[in-house]
Amino acid sequence: MAFAGRSVELKRILESENIGLKEFREACFQGLDEAGLRPKCWRILLNCLPPQPARWSETLASQRKSYQQWVQELIIYPGEGQDDEEQRHDITQDDHPLNPNPQSNWSAYFKDNEVLLQIDKDARRLYPDMCFFQRPTDYPVKMDASGNITAAEYLRKRIDRCVLKSAAVVKNRSGGWNISGVSRKRTEYENLSESEEAHWEVVERLLFIYAKLNPGQAYVQGMNEIIGPIYYTFSTDKDETFREHAEADTFLCFTNLMGEIRDRFIKHLDESASGIVSSMNNLMDLLKSTDHVLWTCLEGMDLKPQYYSFRWLTLMLSQEFALPEVLRLWDSLFADAERFDFLLYICCSMLVLIRDQLLEGDFATSMKLLQNYPNPDIHKILVKATQLRKSRQIATGGSVTGIMIG
Repeated sequence: MAFAGRSVELKRILESENIGLKEFREACFQGLDEAGLRPKCWRILLNCLPPQPARWSETLASQRKSYQQWVQELIIYPGEGQDDEEQRHDITQDDHPLNPNPQSNWSAYFKDNEVLLQIDKDARRLYPDMCFFQRPTDYPVKMDASGNITAAEYLRKRIDRCVLKSAAVVKNRSGGWNISGVSRKRTEYENLSESEEAHWEVVERLLFIYAKLNPGQAYVQGMNEIIGPIYYTFSTDKDETFREHAEADTFLCFTNLMGEIRDRFIKHLDESASGIVSSMNNLMDLLKSTDHVLWTCLEGMDLKPQYYSFRWLTLMLSQEFALPEVLRLWDSLFADAERFDFLLYICCSMLVLIRDQLLEGDFATSMKLLQNYPNPDIHKILVKATQLRKSRQIATGGSVTGIMIG
């Protein structure tokens, strides 16, 4: 079916009283670009929206309210709180920066700063070739009743307090040290007014709140590469009523997605059945059964899967292709009922599609190929992946399941 026809069909499905998920997934699997439907479809595929459109308004209102409460509760200084009239008041009589109690608010504050600084570095680097994340959002989150203070300002000040540049520390004539504060605000935020927030700052806030609400996992480098495409998709929605709530909806979808892949980000689970090592081994087993010659070649060169597939699998290929290709790839990945098994077939197809170059190359050239994948044709990769899955199912005597690319 041509893209225009698929778009009409998908719109028909979305207008149903109860969306049939099998039919819906098959339509989404073929790609959502240019239809303007990707943000809404991703919300359904990532369990942010139920399959009953009549419940959407109530569901979204509840979820967005919860997120706004987390922002207000988690992005404040330990010396501030809220009384019954929702006015900030000093709570340092009970808690202070020198409080030795490890359960104190200030103790948690200092520990969180380490996480925040890492998030800050990663969020700034998100898709550096695109200007989108450096631009201001049209919907900054306000932290006070007057609407003059943004949530980003709170984090900016907090980060500035944490950062001490070596150039600001000078030894004086008496042998002591003079410390002059150096604010990054003038240089890092020179294109933003006091009341504006850059899109990367929204991503920073999302990741910080996620880390606060998930202390067992917290933040791990690479999560920024997972949340970035989701936030970009929602914040460029053609429907302004949805675009206005891109931040809150991104948080829920990201949280749901991390619930499925979180084990790959937890180091002590690397060797478990759901860990990243097991996923890499499954990929190599799949390649071995699909193309034994290529598998033997990679083994002979000692080209270990962790050199390339660790990043592929952990970040769902978000660093291997330009953002438009990543979005198209994720359309099919999110739509597939066995989405993370299908990811293995996608990765295997990537290897098979460059088999000749790998067979002819040495360790160095092959490593360069795999770490800088040369074939950005996502359609070709997806077609090959569905073919490999079908062939595997037939070879193992199982029933043929899964969607094919039209």
